[in-house]
Amino acid sequence: MTTTSPHLEPPPWPHCAVGASPDDPVGCRGHLVDSYDTCLAHLPEVLRATYLAGLAPETEVILSGTTFTGDLLQRLLRALRDPNSEQLLVRQARFEAATFTDTADFGGVAFGDVWFDGAVFSGDAVFRGASFAGSAGFCGASFLGSAGFSRAVFSRAADFSGAVFSLDARFDNASFADAAFVGAAFSGDAWFGAATFSHDAHFDHATFTEANFRGAEFAGGAGFSRVAFSGGAVFDRAVFSGGASLRGAVFAGDAGFGGAHFVGDARFGEATFSRSADFRSVTFSGDAWFTRVTFSGSARFSSVTLAGSARFDVTTFSGEAAFQRTAFSGGASFVRAEFSKSADFSEAVFSGDAAFRRAAFSDGAAFGAATFSTGAFFSDATFENVSQLGPLACQGKLDLSGARFGGPVTIKAATAFFSCMRTRWDSTATLRLRYATVDLTDAVIEYPLSVATCPSAFTHDRRPVDESGLAGLDPSARITSLSGVDAAHLALTDVDLSACRLTGTFHLDQLRLEGRCAFAATPTGLHRHGALPARWTQRRALAEEHHWRAATGSTGWTPAPSGTSLQQPASLAPVYRQLRKSFEDAKNEPDAADFYYGEMEMRRHDRDRPSSERALLTLYWAVSGYGLRASRALAWLVGAMAATTLIMMLWGIPKDHPQSVTTGHLTGQNVSLTTDDPAPVNPSGPLRSRLTSQRWERSLRIVVNSVFFRSSGQNLTAAGTYTEMASRLTEPALLGLAVLAVRGRVRR
Repeated sequence: MTTTSPHLEPPPWPHCAVGASPDDPVGCRGHLVDSYDTCLAHLPEVLRATYLAGLAPETEVILSGTTFTGDLLQRLLRALRDPNSEQLLVRQARFEAATFTDTADFGGVAFGDVWFDGAVFSGDAVFRGASFAGSAGFCGASFLGSAGFSRAVFSRAADFSGAVFSLDARFDNASFADAAFVGAAFSGDAWFGAATFSHDAHFDHATFTEANFRGAEFAGGAGFSRVAFSGGAVFDRAVFSGGASLRGAVFAGDAGFGGAHFVGDARFGEATFSRSADFRSVTFSGDAWFTRVTFSGSARFSSVTLAGSARFDVTTFSGEAAFQRTAFSGGASFVRAEFSKSADFSEAVFSGDAAFRRAAFSDGAAFGAATFSTGAFFSDATFENVSQLGPLACQGKLDLSGARFGGPVTIKAATAFFSCMRTRWDSTATLRLRYATVDLTDAVIEYPLSVATCPSAFTHDRRPVDESGLAGLDPSARITSLSGVDAAHLALTDVDLSACRLTGTFHLDQLRLEGRCAFAATPTGLHRHGALPARWTQRRALAEEHHWRAATGSTGWTPAPSGTSLQQPASLAPVYRQLRKSFEDAKNEPDAADFYYGEMEMRRHDRDRPSSERALLTLYWAVSGYGLRASRALAWLVGAMAATTLIMMLWGIPKDHPQSVTTGHLTGQNVSLTTDDPAPVNPSGPLRSRLTSQRWERSLRIVVNSVFFRSSGQNLTAAGTYTEMASRLTEPALLGLAVLAVRGRVRR
């Protein structure tokens, strides 16, 4: 199948056909002049003069396909001049596919409806100051010279779709209603500085070399989708009152939007910036979407105001990304964004949620003095060479769950909640926190990690970080969970562990606690344990013990939060044991005693243990608080001594002090002597009569000797003998337990 070449096809209007030949059967394509059989260019001079003399400003001029020299065009325009106002008036004209071989000067012409579709301007095209009261069509027009439309006024639709501008095109200070430059090609500089577009402006799929829209105003929608800028693109101080779409735009040179104002939504999805992109001091009153954008050079968003949502999801920042002092009033989303070089968010203000989930920071990430009013979410983010994160302030939740830090890092944050669930540190790390409730569940710690409360407010560049959103809260850091953490490299300083879940923590005995690390305390005063009143011994306790005792009906203990699994004594005893060892290894014997007490309590309440062992532990607890409560042992000792004294007075000391009787026999010169000790006589008479000061003094002497494991050496009744034996066994043990308890509290 063959097709006819376009230049061999006749135009859709009656044409001149001058110069037709076998090689060019169409010939001249100029529209026939009314009442003549040729076009204006080939009309004999006498007839041309007659035709031009008959023209008036209201005449419809149809000169499609006509070839104009500079002289012929000027003669035509003079013929259309208004004799009263001397204004060049072209109410309705058709110049489709016309050719202008010289400079085409339409400067200052007042057009009605005019069509230059497919026209060729071989020289310069001058439309400076021209006005177009009707439609203006330049579709597919070719401007081989410069095109000047400065200060031109397009009152209705202006269509330059598919137009080709080989040299500079100037539309600066031009006024447009609807403007279409779809697919237009600008090989030279394109100037639209201070141009105004009162309705929609469509530049989709256009190509620019150098484009200047500085100070342009777009009252309607501005469409720049798939536009290609091979050189610089300047939109400084431009105003986009309607929506602006730059989806898929390609900026091969520098792109400048400094001071621009996007009143409506701004869409830059899938755009490509090969060199620097400057958005400093831009105001986005609507949503700003930069999803899947590629910034190969630096991306400057410093001091930008974003009133709506800001989305930079799956965006690539190959150069530096600067967001200093940027205000995000709506949500800010950088999900899966990649920062190959430094990302600077210093002093940025996030009024809505800030999402950096699965973002990758290959170099520095500066968030100094950044403030987050709701939450900052960095879950599953990667920080390769970030030496410091913060200091920042977050009124809501700072989420680093699943994040990975590839190098040494210091994190400084003042935040209400700090989640580090499954966070991985591949090198040393320091967390300096204020106000934070920290969750370290399943965190991976391969190198030393320090978590500490910062006692004073953070500063950045010698100025305090704004922590006013956290005023009124306790500035100390609190850890709620270490479950699943290997604590071998973990050091805690001045943190609150009163609500911390420690079950499931590995190498808890190697945990280092510095400064003041507070654990939960047992309830004070009288409380109810089941149906009985109870008073709990003051000591440090695990949060899990609080949860378990509250679940068993004891009052004063903290119940478990919703969704928290309840731990049984069998699980808590090893935790207490490892914490005790940690304190003992740190030469802190007095504080280790509390965790020994807790361990013994859990063993005593462990129903999986033999009843005999539990009974023995119960006795140990009742007598001396597991050798840790001197007051309890001394109370039992005093009670035992009082009971022993009373028994001795009533039944242990005989009625009278028995006197030894010696008898002898003389046989010849031999004398034999025999001494008999009479058996003690049990006291008789009323019991009250036995309570004398003499018997009390003797009983006290016996009891005191028994405490020090010494025999009194006195004759006692059978009851007294057995009582003394029992006293010599129990009372020294009670004294020893009291001494042991005191020693445990003062031992270094």
